[in-house]
Order: sequence, then C-alpha cells, then structure tokens
Amino acid sequence: MKLPVLKIGNLISKLPIIQGGMSVGISLSSLASAVANEGGIGVIGAAGIGMFEDDFDTNYRQANIRALRKEIRKARKLSDGIIGVNIMVALSDFSELIKASIEEHIDIIFMGAGLALDIPAKEIKESGVKIVPIVSSKRAASLIIKYWKKHYGILPDAIVVEGPKAGGHLGFKKEQIFDPDYSLEKILKEVVKEINVYEKKYGKKIPVIAAGGIYSGGDIYKFLKLGADGVQMATRFVATKECDASEEFKKMYVNCKKEDITIIDSPVGLPGRAIKNKFIEDVEKGGKKPIKCSWKCLKTCDFKKVPYCIAKALTNAKLGFLKEGFAFAGENAYKVKEIITVKELINRIKKEFSDAQFAF
Repeated sequence: MKLPVLKIGNLISKLPIIQGGMSVGISLSSLASAVANEGGIGVIGAAGIGMFEDDFDTNYRQANIRALRKEIRKARKLSDGIIGVNIMVALSDFSELIKASIEEHIDIIFMGAGLALDIPAKEIKESGVKIVPIVSSKRAASLIIKYWKKHYGILPDAIVVEGPKAGGHLGFKKEQIFDPDYSLEKILKEVVKEINVYEKKYGKKIPVIAAGGIYSGGDIYKFLKLGADGVQMATRFVATKECDASEEFKKMYVNCKKEDITIIDSPVGLPGRAIKNKFIEDVEKGGKKPIKCSWKCLKTCDFKKVPYCIAKALTNAKLGFLKEGFAFAGENAYKVKEIITVKELINRIKKEFSDAQFAF
C-alpha cells in the first residue's frame, strides 16, 4: 500500500503529510514550495516573518504583513501545489496576518499556540480558505467546534492534534509532557472519537491530523492505523537543503545527541522543547535579561518580567548566531544525521512507510 492521499475539503494532497509551520524564518517559501512540489502540504511559519524588512524594529506589524505577502507569492511562483501558513493565536497581529493570507489566496491557515476562538470569521467565510486549528486535547477540539458553530456558523476543515513530543511551544504542563496519559496515541484516539460525533451531527468530514514527534514513515503508518487521516511533521524537514534556516541552525540538529534535547521555560508562559546550548544554560542561571521591547509581538508577554526576548533569540538562531539564541526541536531531532533534499527525504519516508507495513 502506498501512502494515501489527504483530503481537506476540496483540496487533495497526494501525500498525507503536512510540513509543520516553523516560525521566525525556519519554514518560508523555499521549504514550503519544495514540500508542495513533492505532493505534501508546504507551510510557511508567519511569526516573526518580517525580520529581513528594513523597518522590522520600527514598524513591526506592517513589516510582518509585507514579508508574509512576499513569501506566499514566492511560494506560488515555485510551486502549484498546496501552500499553507501557520499563524500563532498568541501573536498580537494574529487577525491581521490571517486577513493578509486570505488576500494572497493561501490554501490553508493553521492556527496554533492558543485557542483559536476570536477569528476574522467574515473574511474566512467569504474566501473559502481552509482553516485548521491545532489542539492538544479532546476538550480543546470540542470547545473550538462548538464556539465556531455557535458564533460564526462554520466548522474547522480539519483538526491537528499535537502531542507532547513536538518541538517548540507545547500545549501541556511540564508534568504532563512525559506522562503516558497525555501521549499522542491516547489523545489522538480521544479526538478522533469526539470528531466522529460532530461529523455525523453536521454531515461534514473533518480530517484529524496527528502531530508531535512523528519522524518516520513507520510513525505515519502507526498513526494512520490509529485513526489519523494524515500527519504533520516538522523536525525532519529542518535538515533539508531547502529549509530556510541557516546552515548553523541545521547543523545543531545533525550534531545533537539525545541528551541535548531539553524542556525549557519559555517567556510566553509555556514549556518548550529545544536543543540545549550555552544560551539556554545562561538563561537557566538567570542571565540574558532583555533591555527593551521593539515589537510587543505576543499578546501575553511582559518584557519587563521575562528572562529574555524569545523573538530576538529565535531570530538570532535562524540567522546562525546561536551564542545569542537557540533552536527549537522535536524529541526525535537527535536521529537526524545529515542534510538532504526534500525529494530525498520524501522518498525515504515512502520507503519507511512501505517497510512498516511488512513489520506489522
């Protein structure tokens, strides 16, 4: 059996693979278009996307919108496949970025890092763009569906269920991250069962996408067997030639060991998974206090209280200045051994998927 297609409304992805939207410059038009060209869904990470605009420090919101438009247009020139954007709910310019994406005729908008309740529903409904919230529990999925149906008269076009093995910010308390009761396998089954109820009630298919720690074709096979319609993968796409991160950033993945993958306390108030380095060690010792905030990029951030500016740290990391930043990464980042093309990666995943069928 080959990898099946993934249908999200009238969009048909040749592969059931969504490349996770890694923000602050890690997944832009280069990576997203390369994935789309191979039959997956390529995703541009919107947070901090305006870092290369001349007025980023002084005109943060407009710089981000301008840069997002540029990246979507670049991706469209490079691919006629399915292109999406990932827009964090926690961003202060969340609604503005959604509206700009719609105006650029994006295919899908993924909404994570918070409950996507307050959304620009009028623009979404008129555009026909596919909207996909990212959740970490059955409760969150149900809450979003009920709220959207009651207040906007719409339903999600799909749901991404992200487990605690993901990279970056996690929707779990620290004590839940390694608790089997909060494993992706368990949460996925609960969400699939819950979504089936709403599908029958409203007569609409709502695909469920498994995410968080999915690394191989074997993992894809397992989660499709557990009821997922597709998967979202991010970590493994970092170590590709088309990834928009610096070579120094990619080498952090290639060179890290299992014990280097650590859980940090993020200034946004959530735990996060990253690759340990001197910057993180300095922060844990109480260093790296921010002096000012140029952006107010996150709704909940109080720069006077946080230990460091995460936007600046992640921007530095993207650019390769890892003494002044760090790399987010999934639990399986230590398995990365080389930097290859997206085409090579997809071919390996296909073979792993095929091999897994004979192993079960």
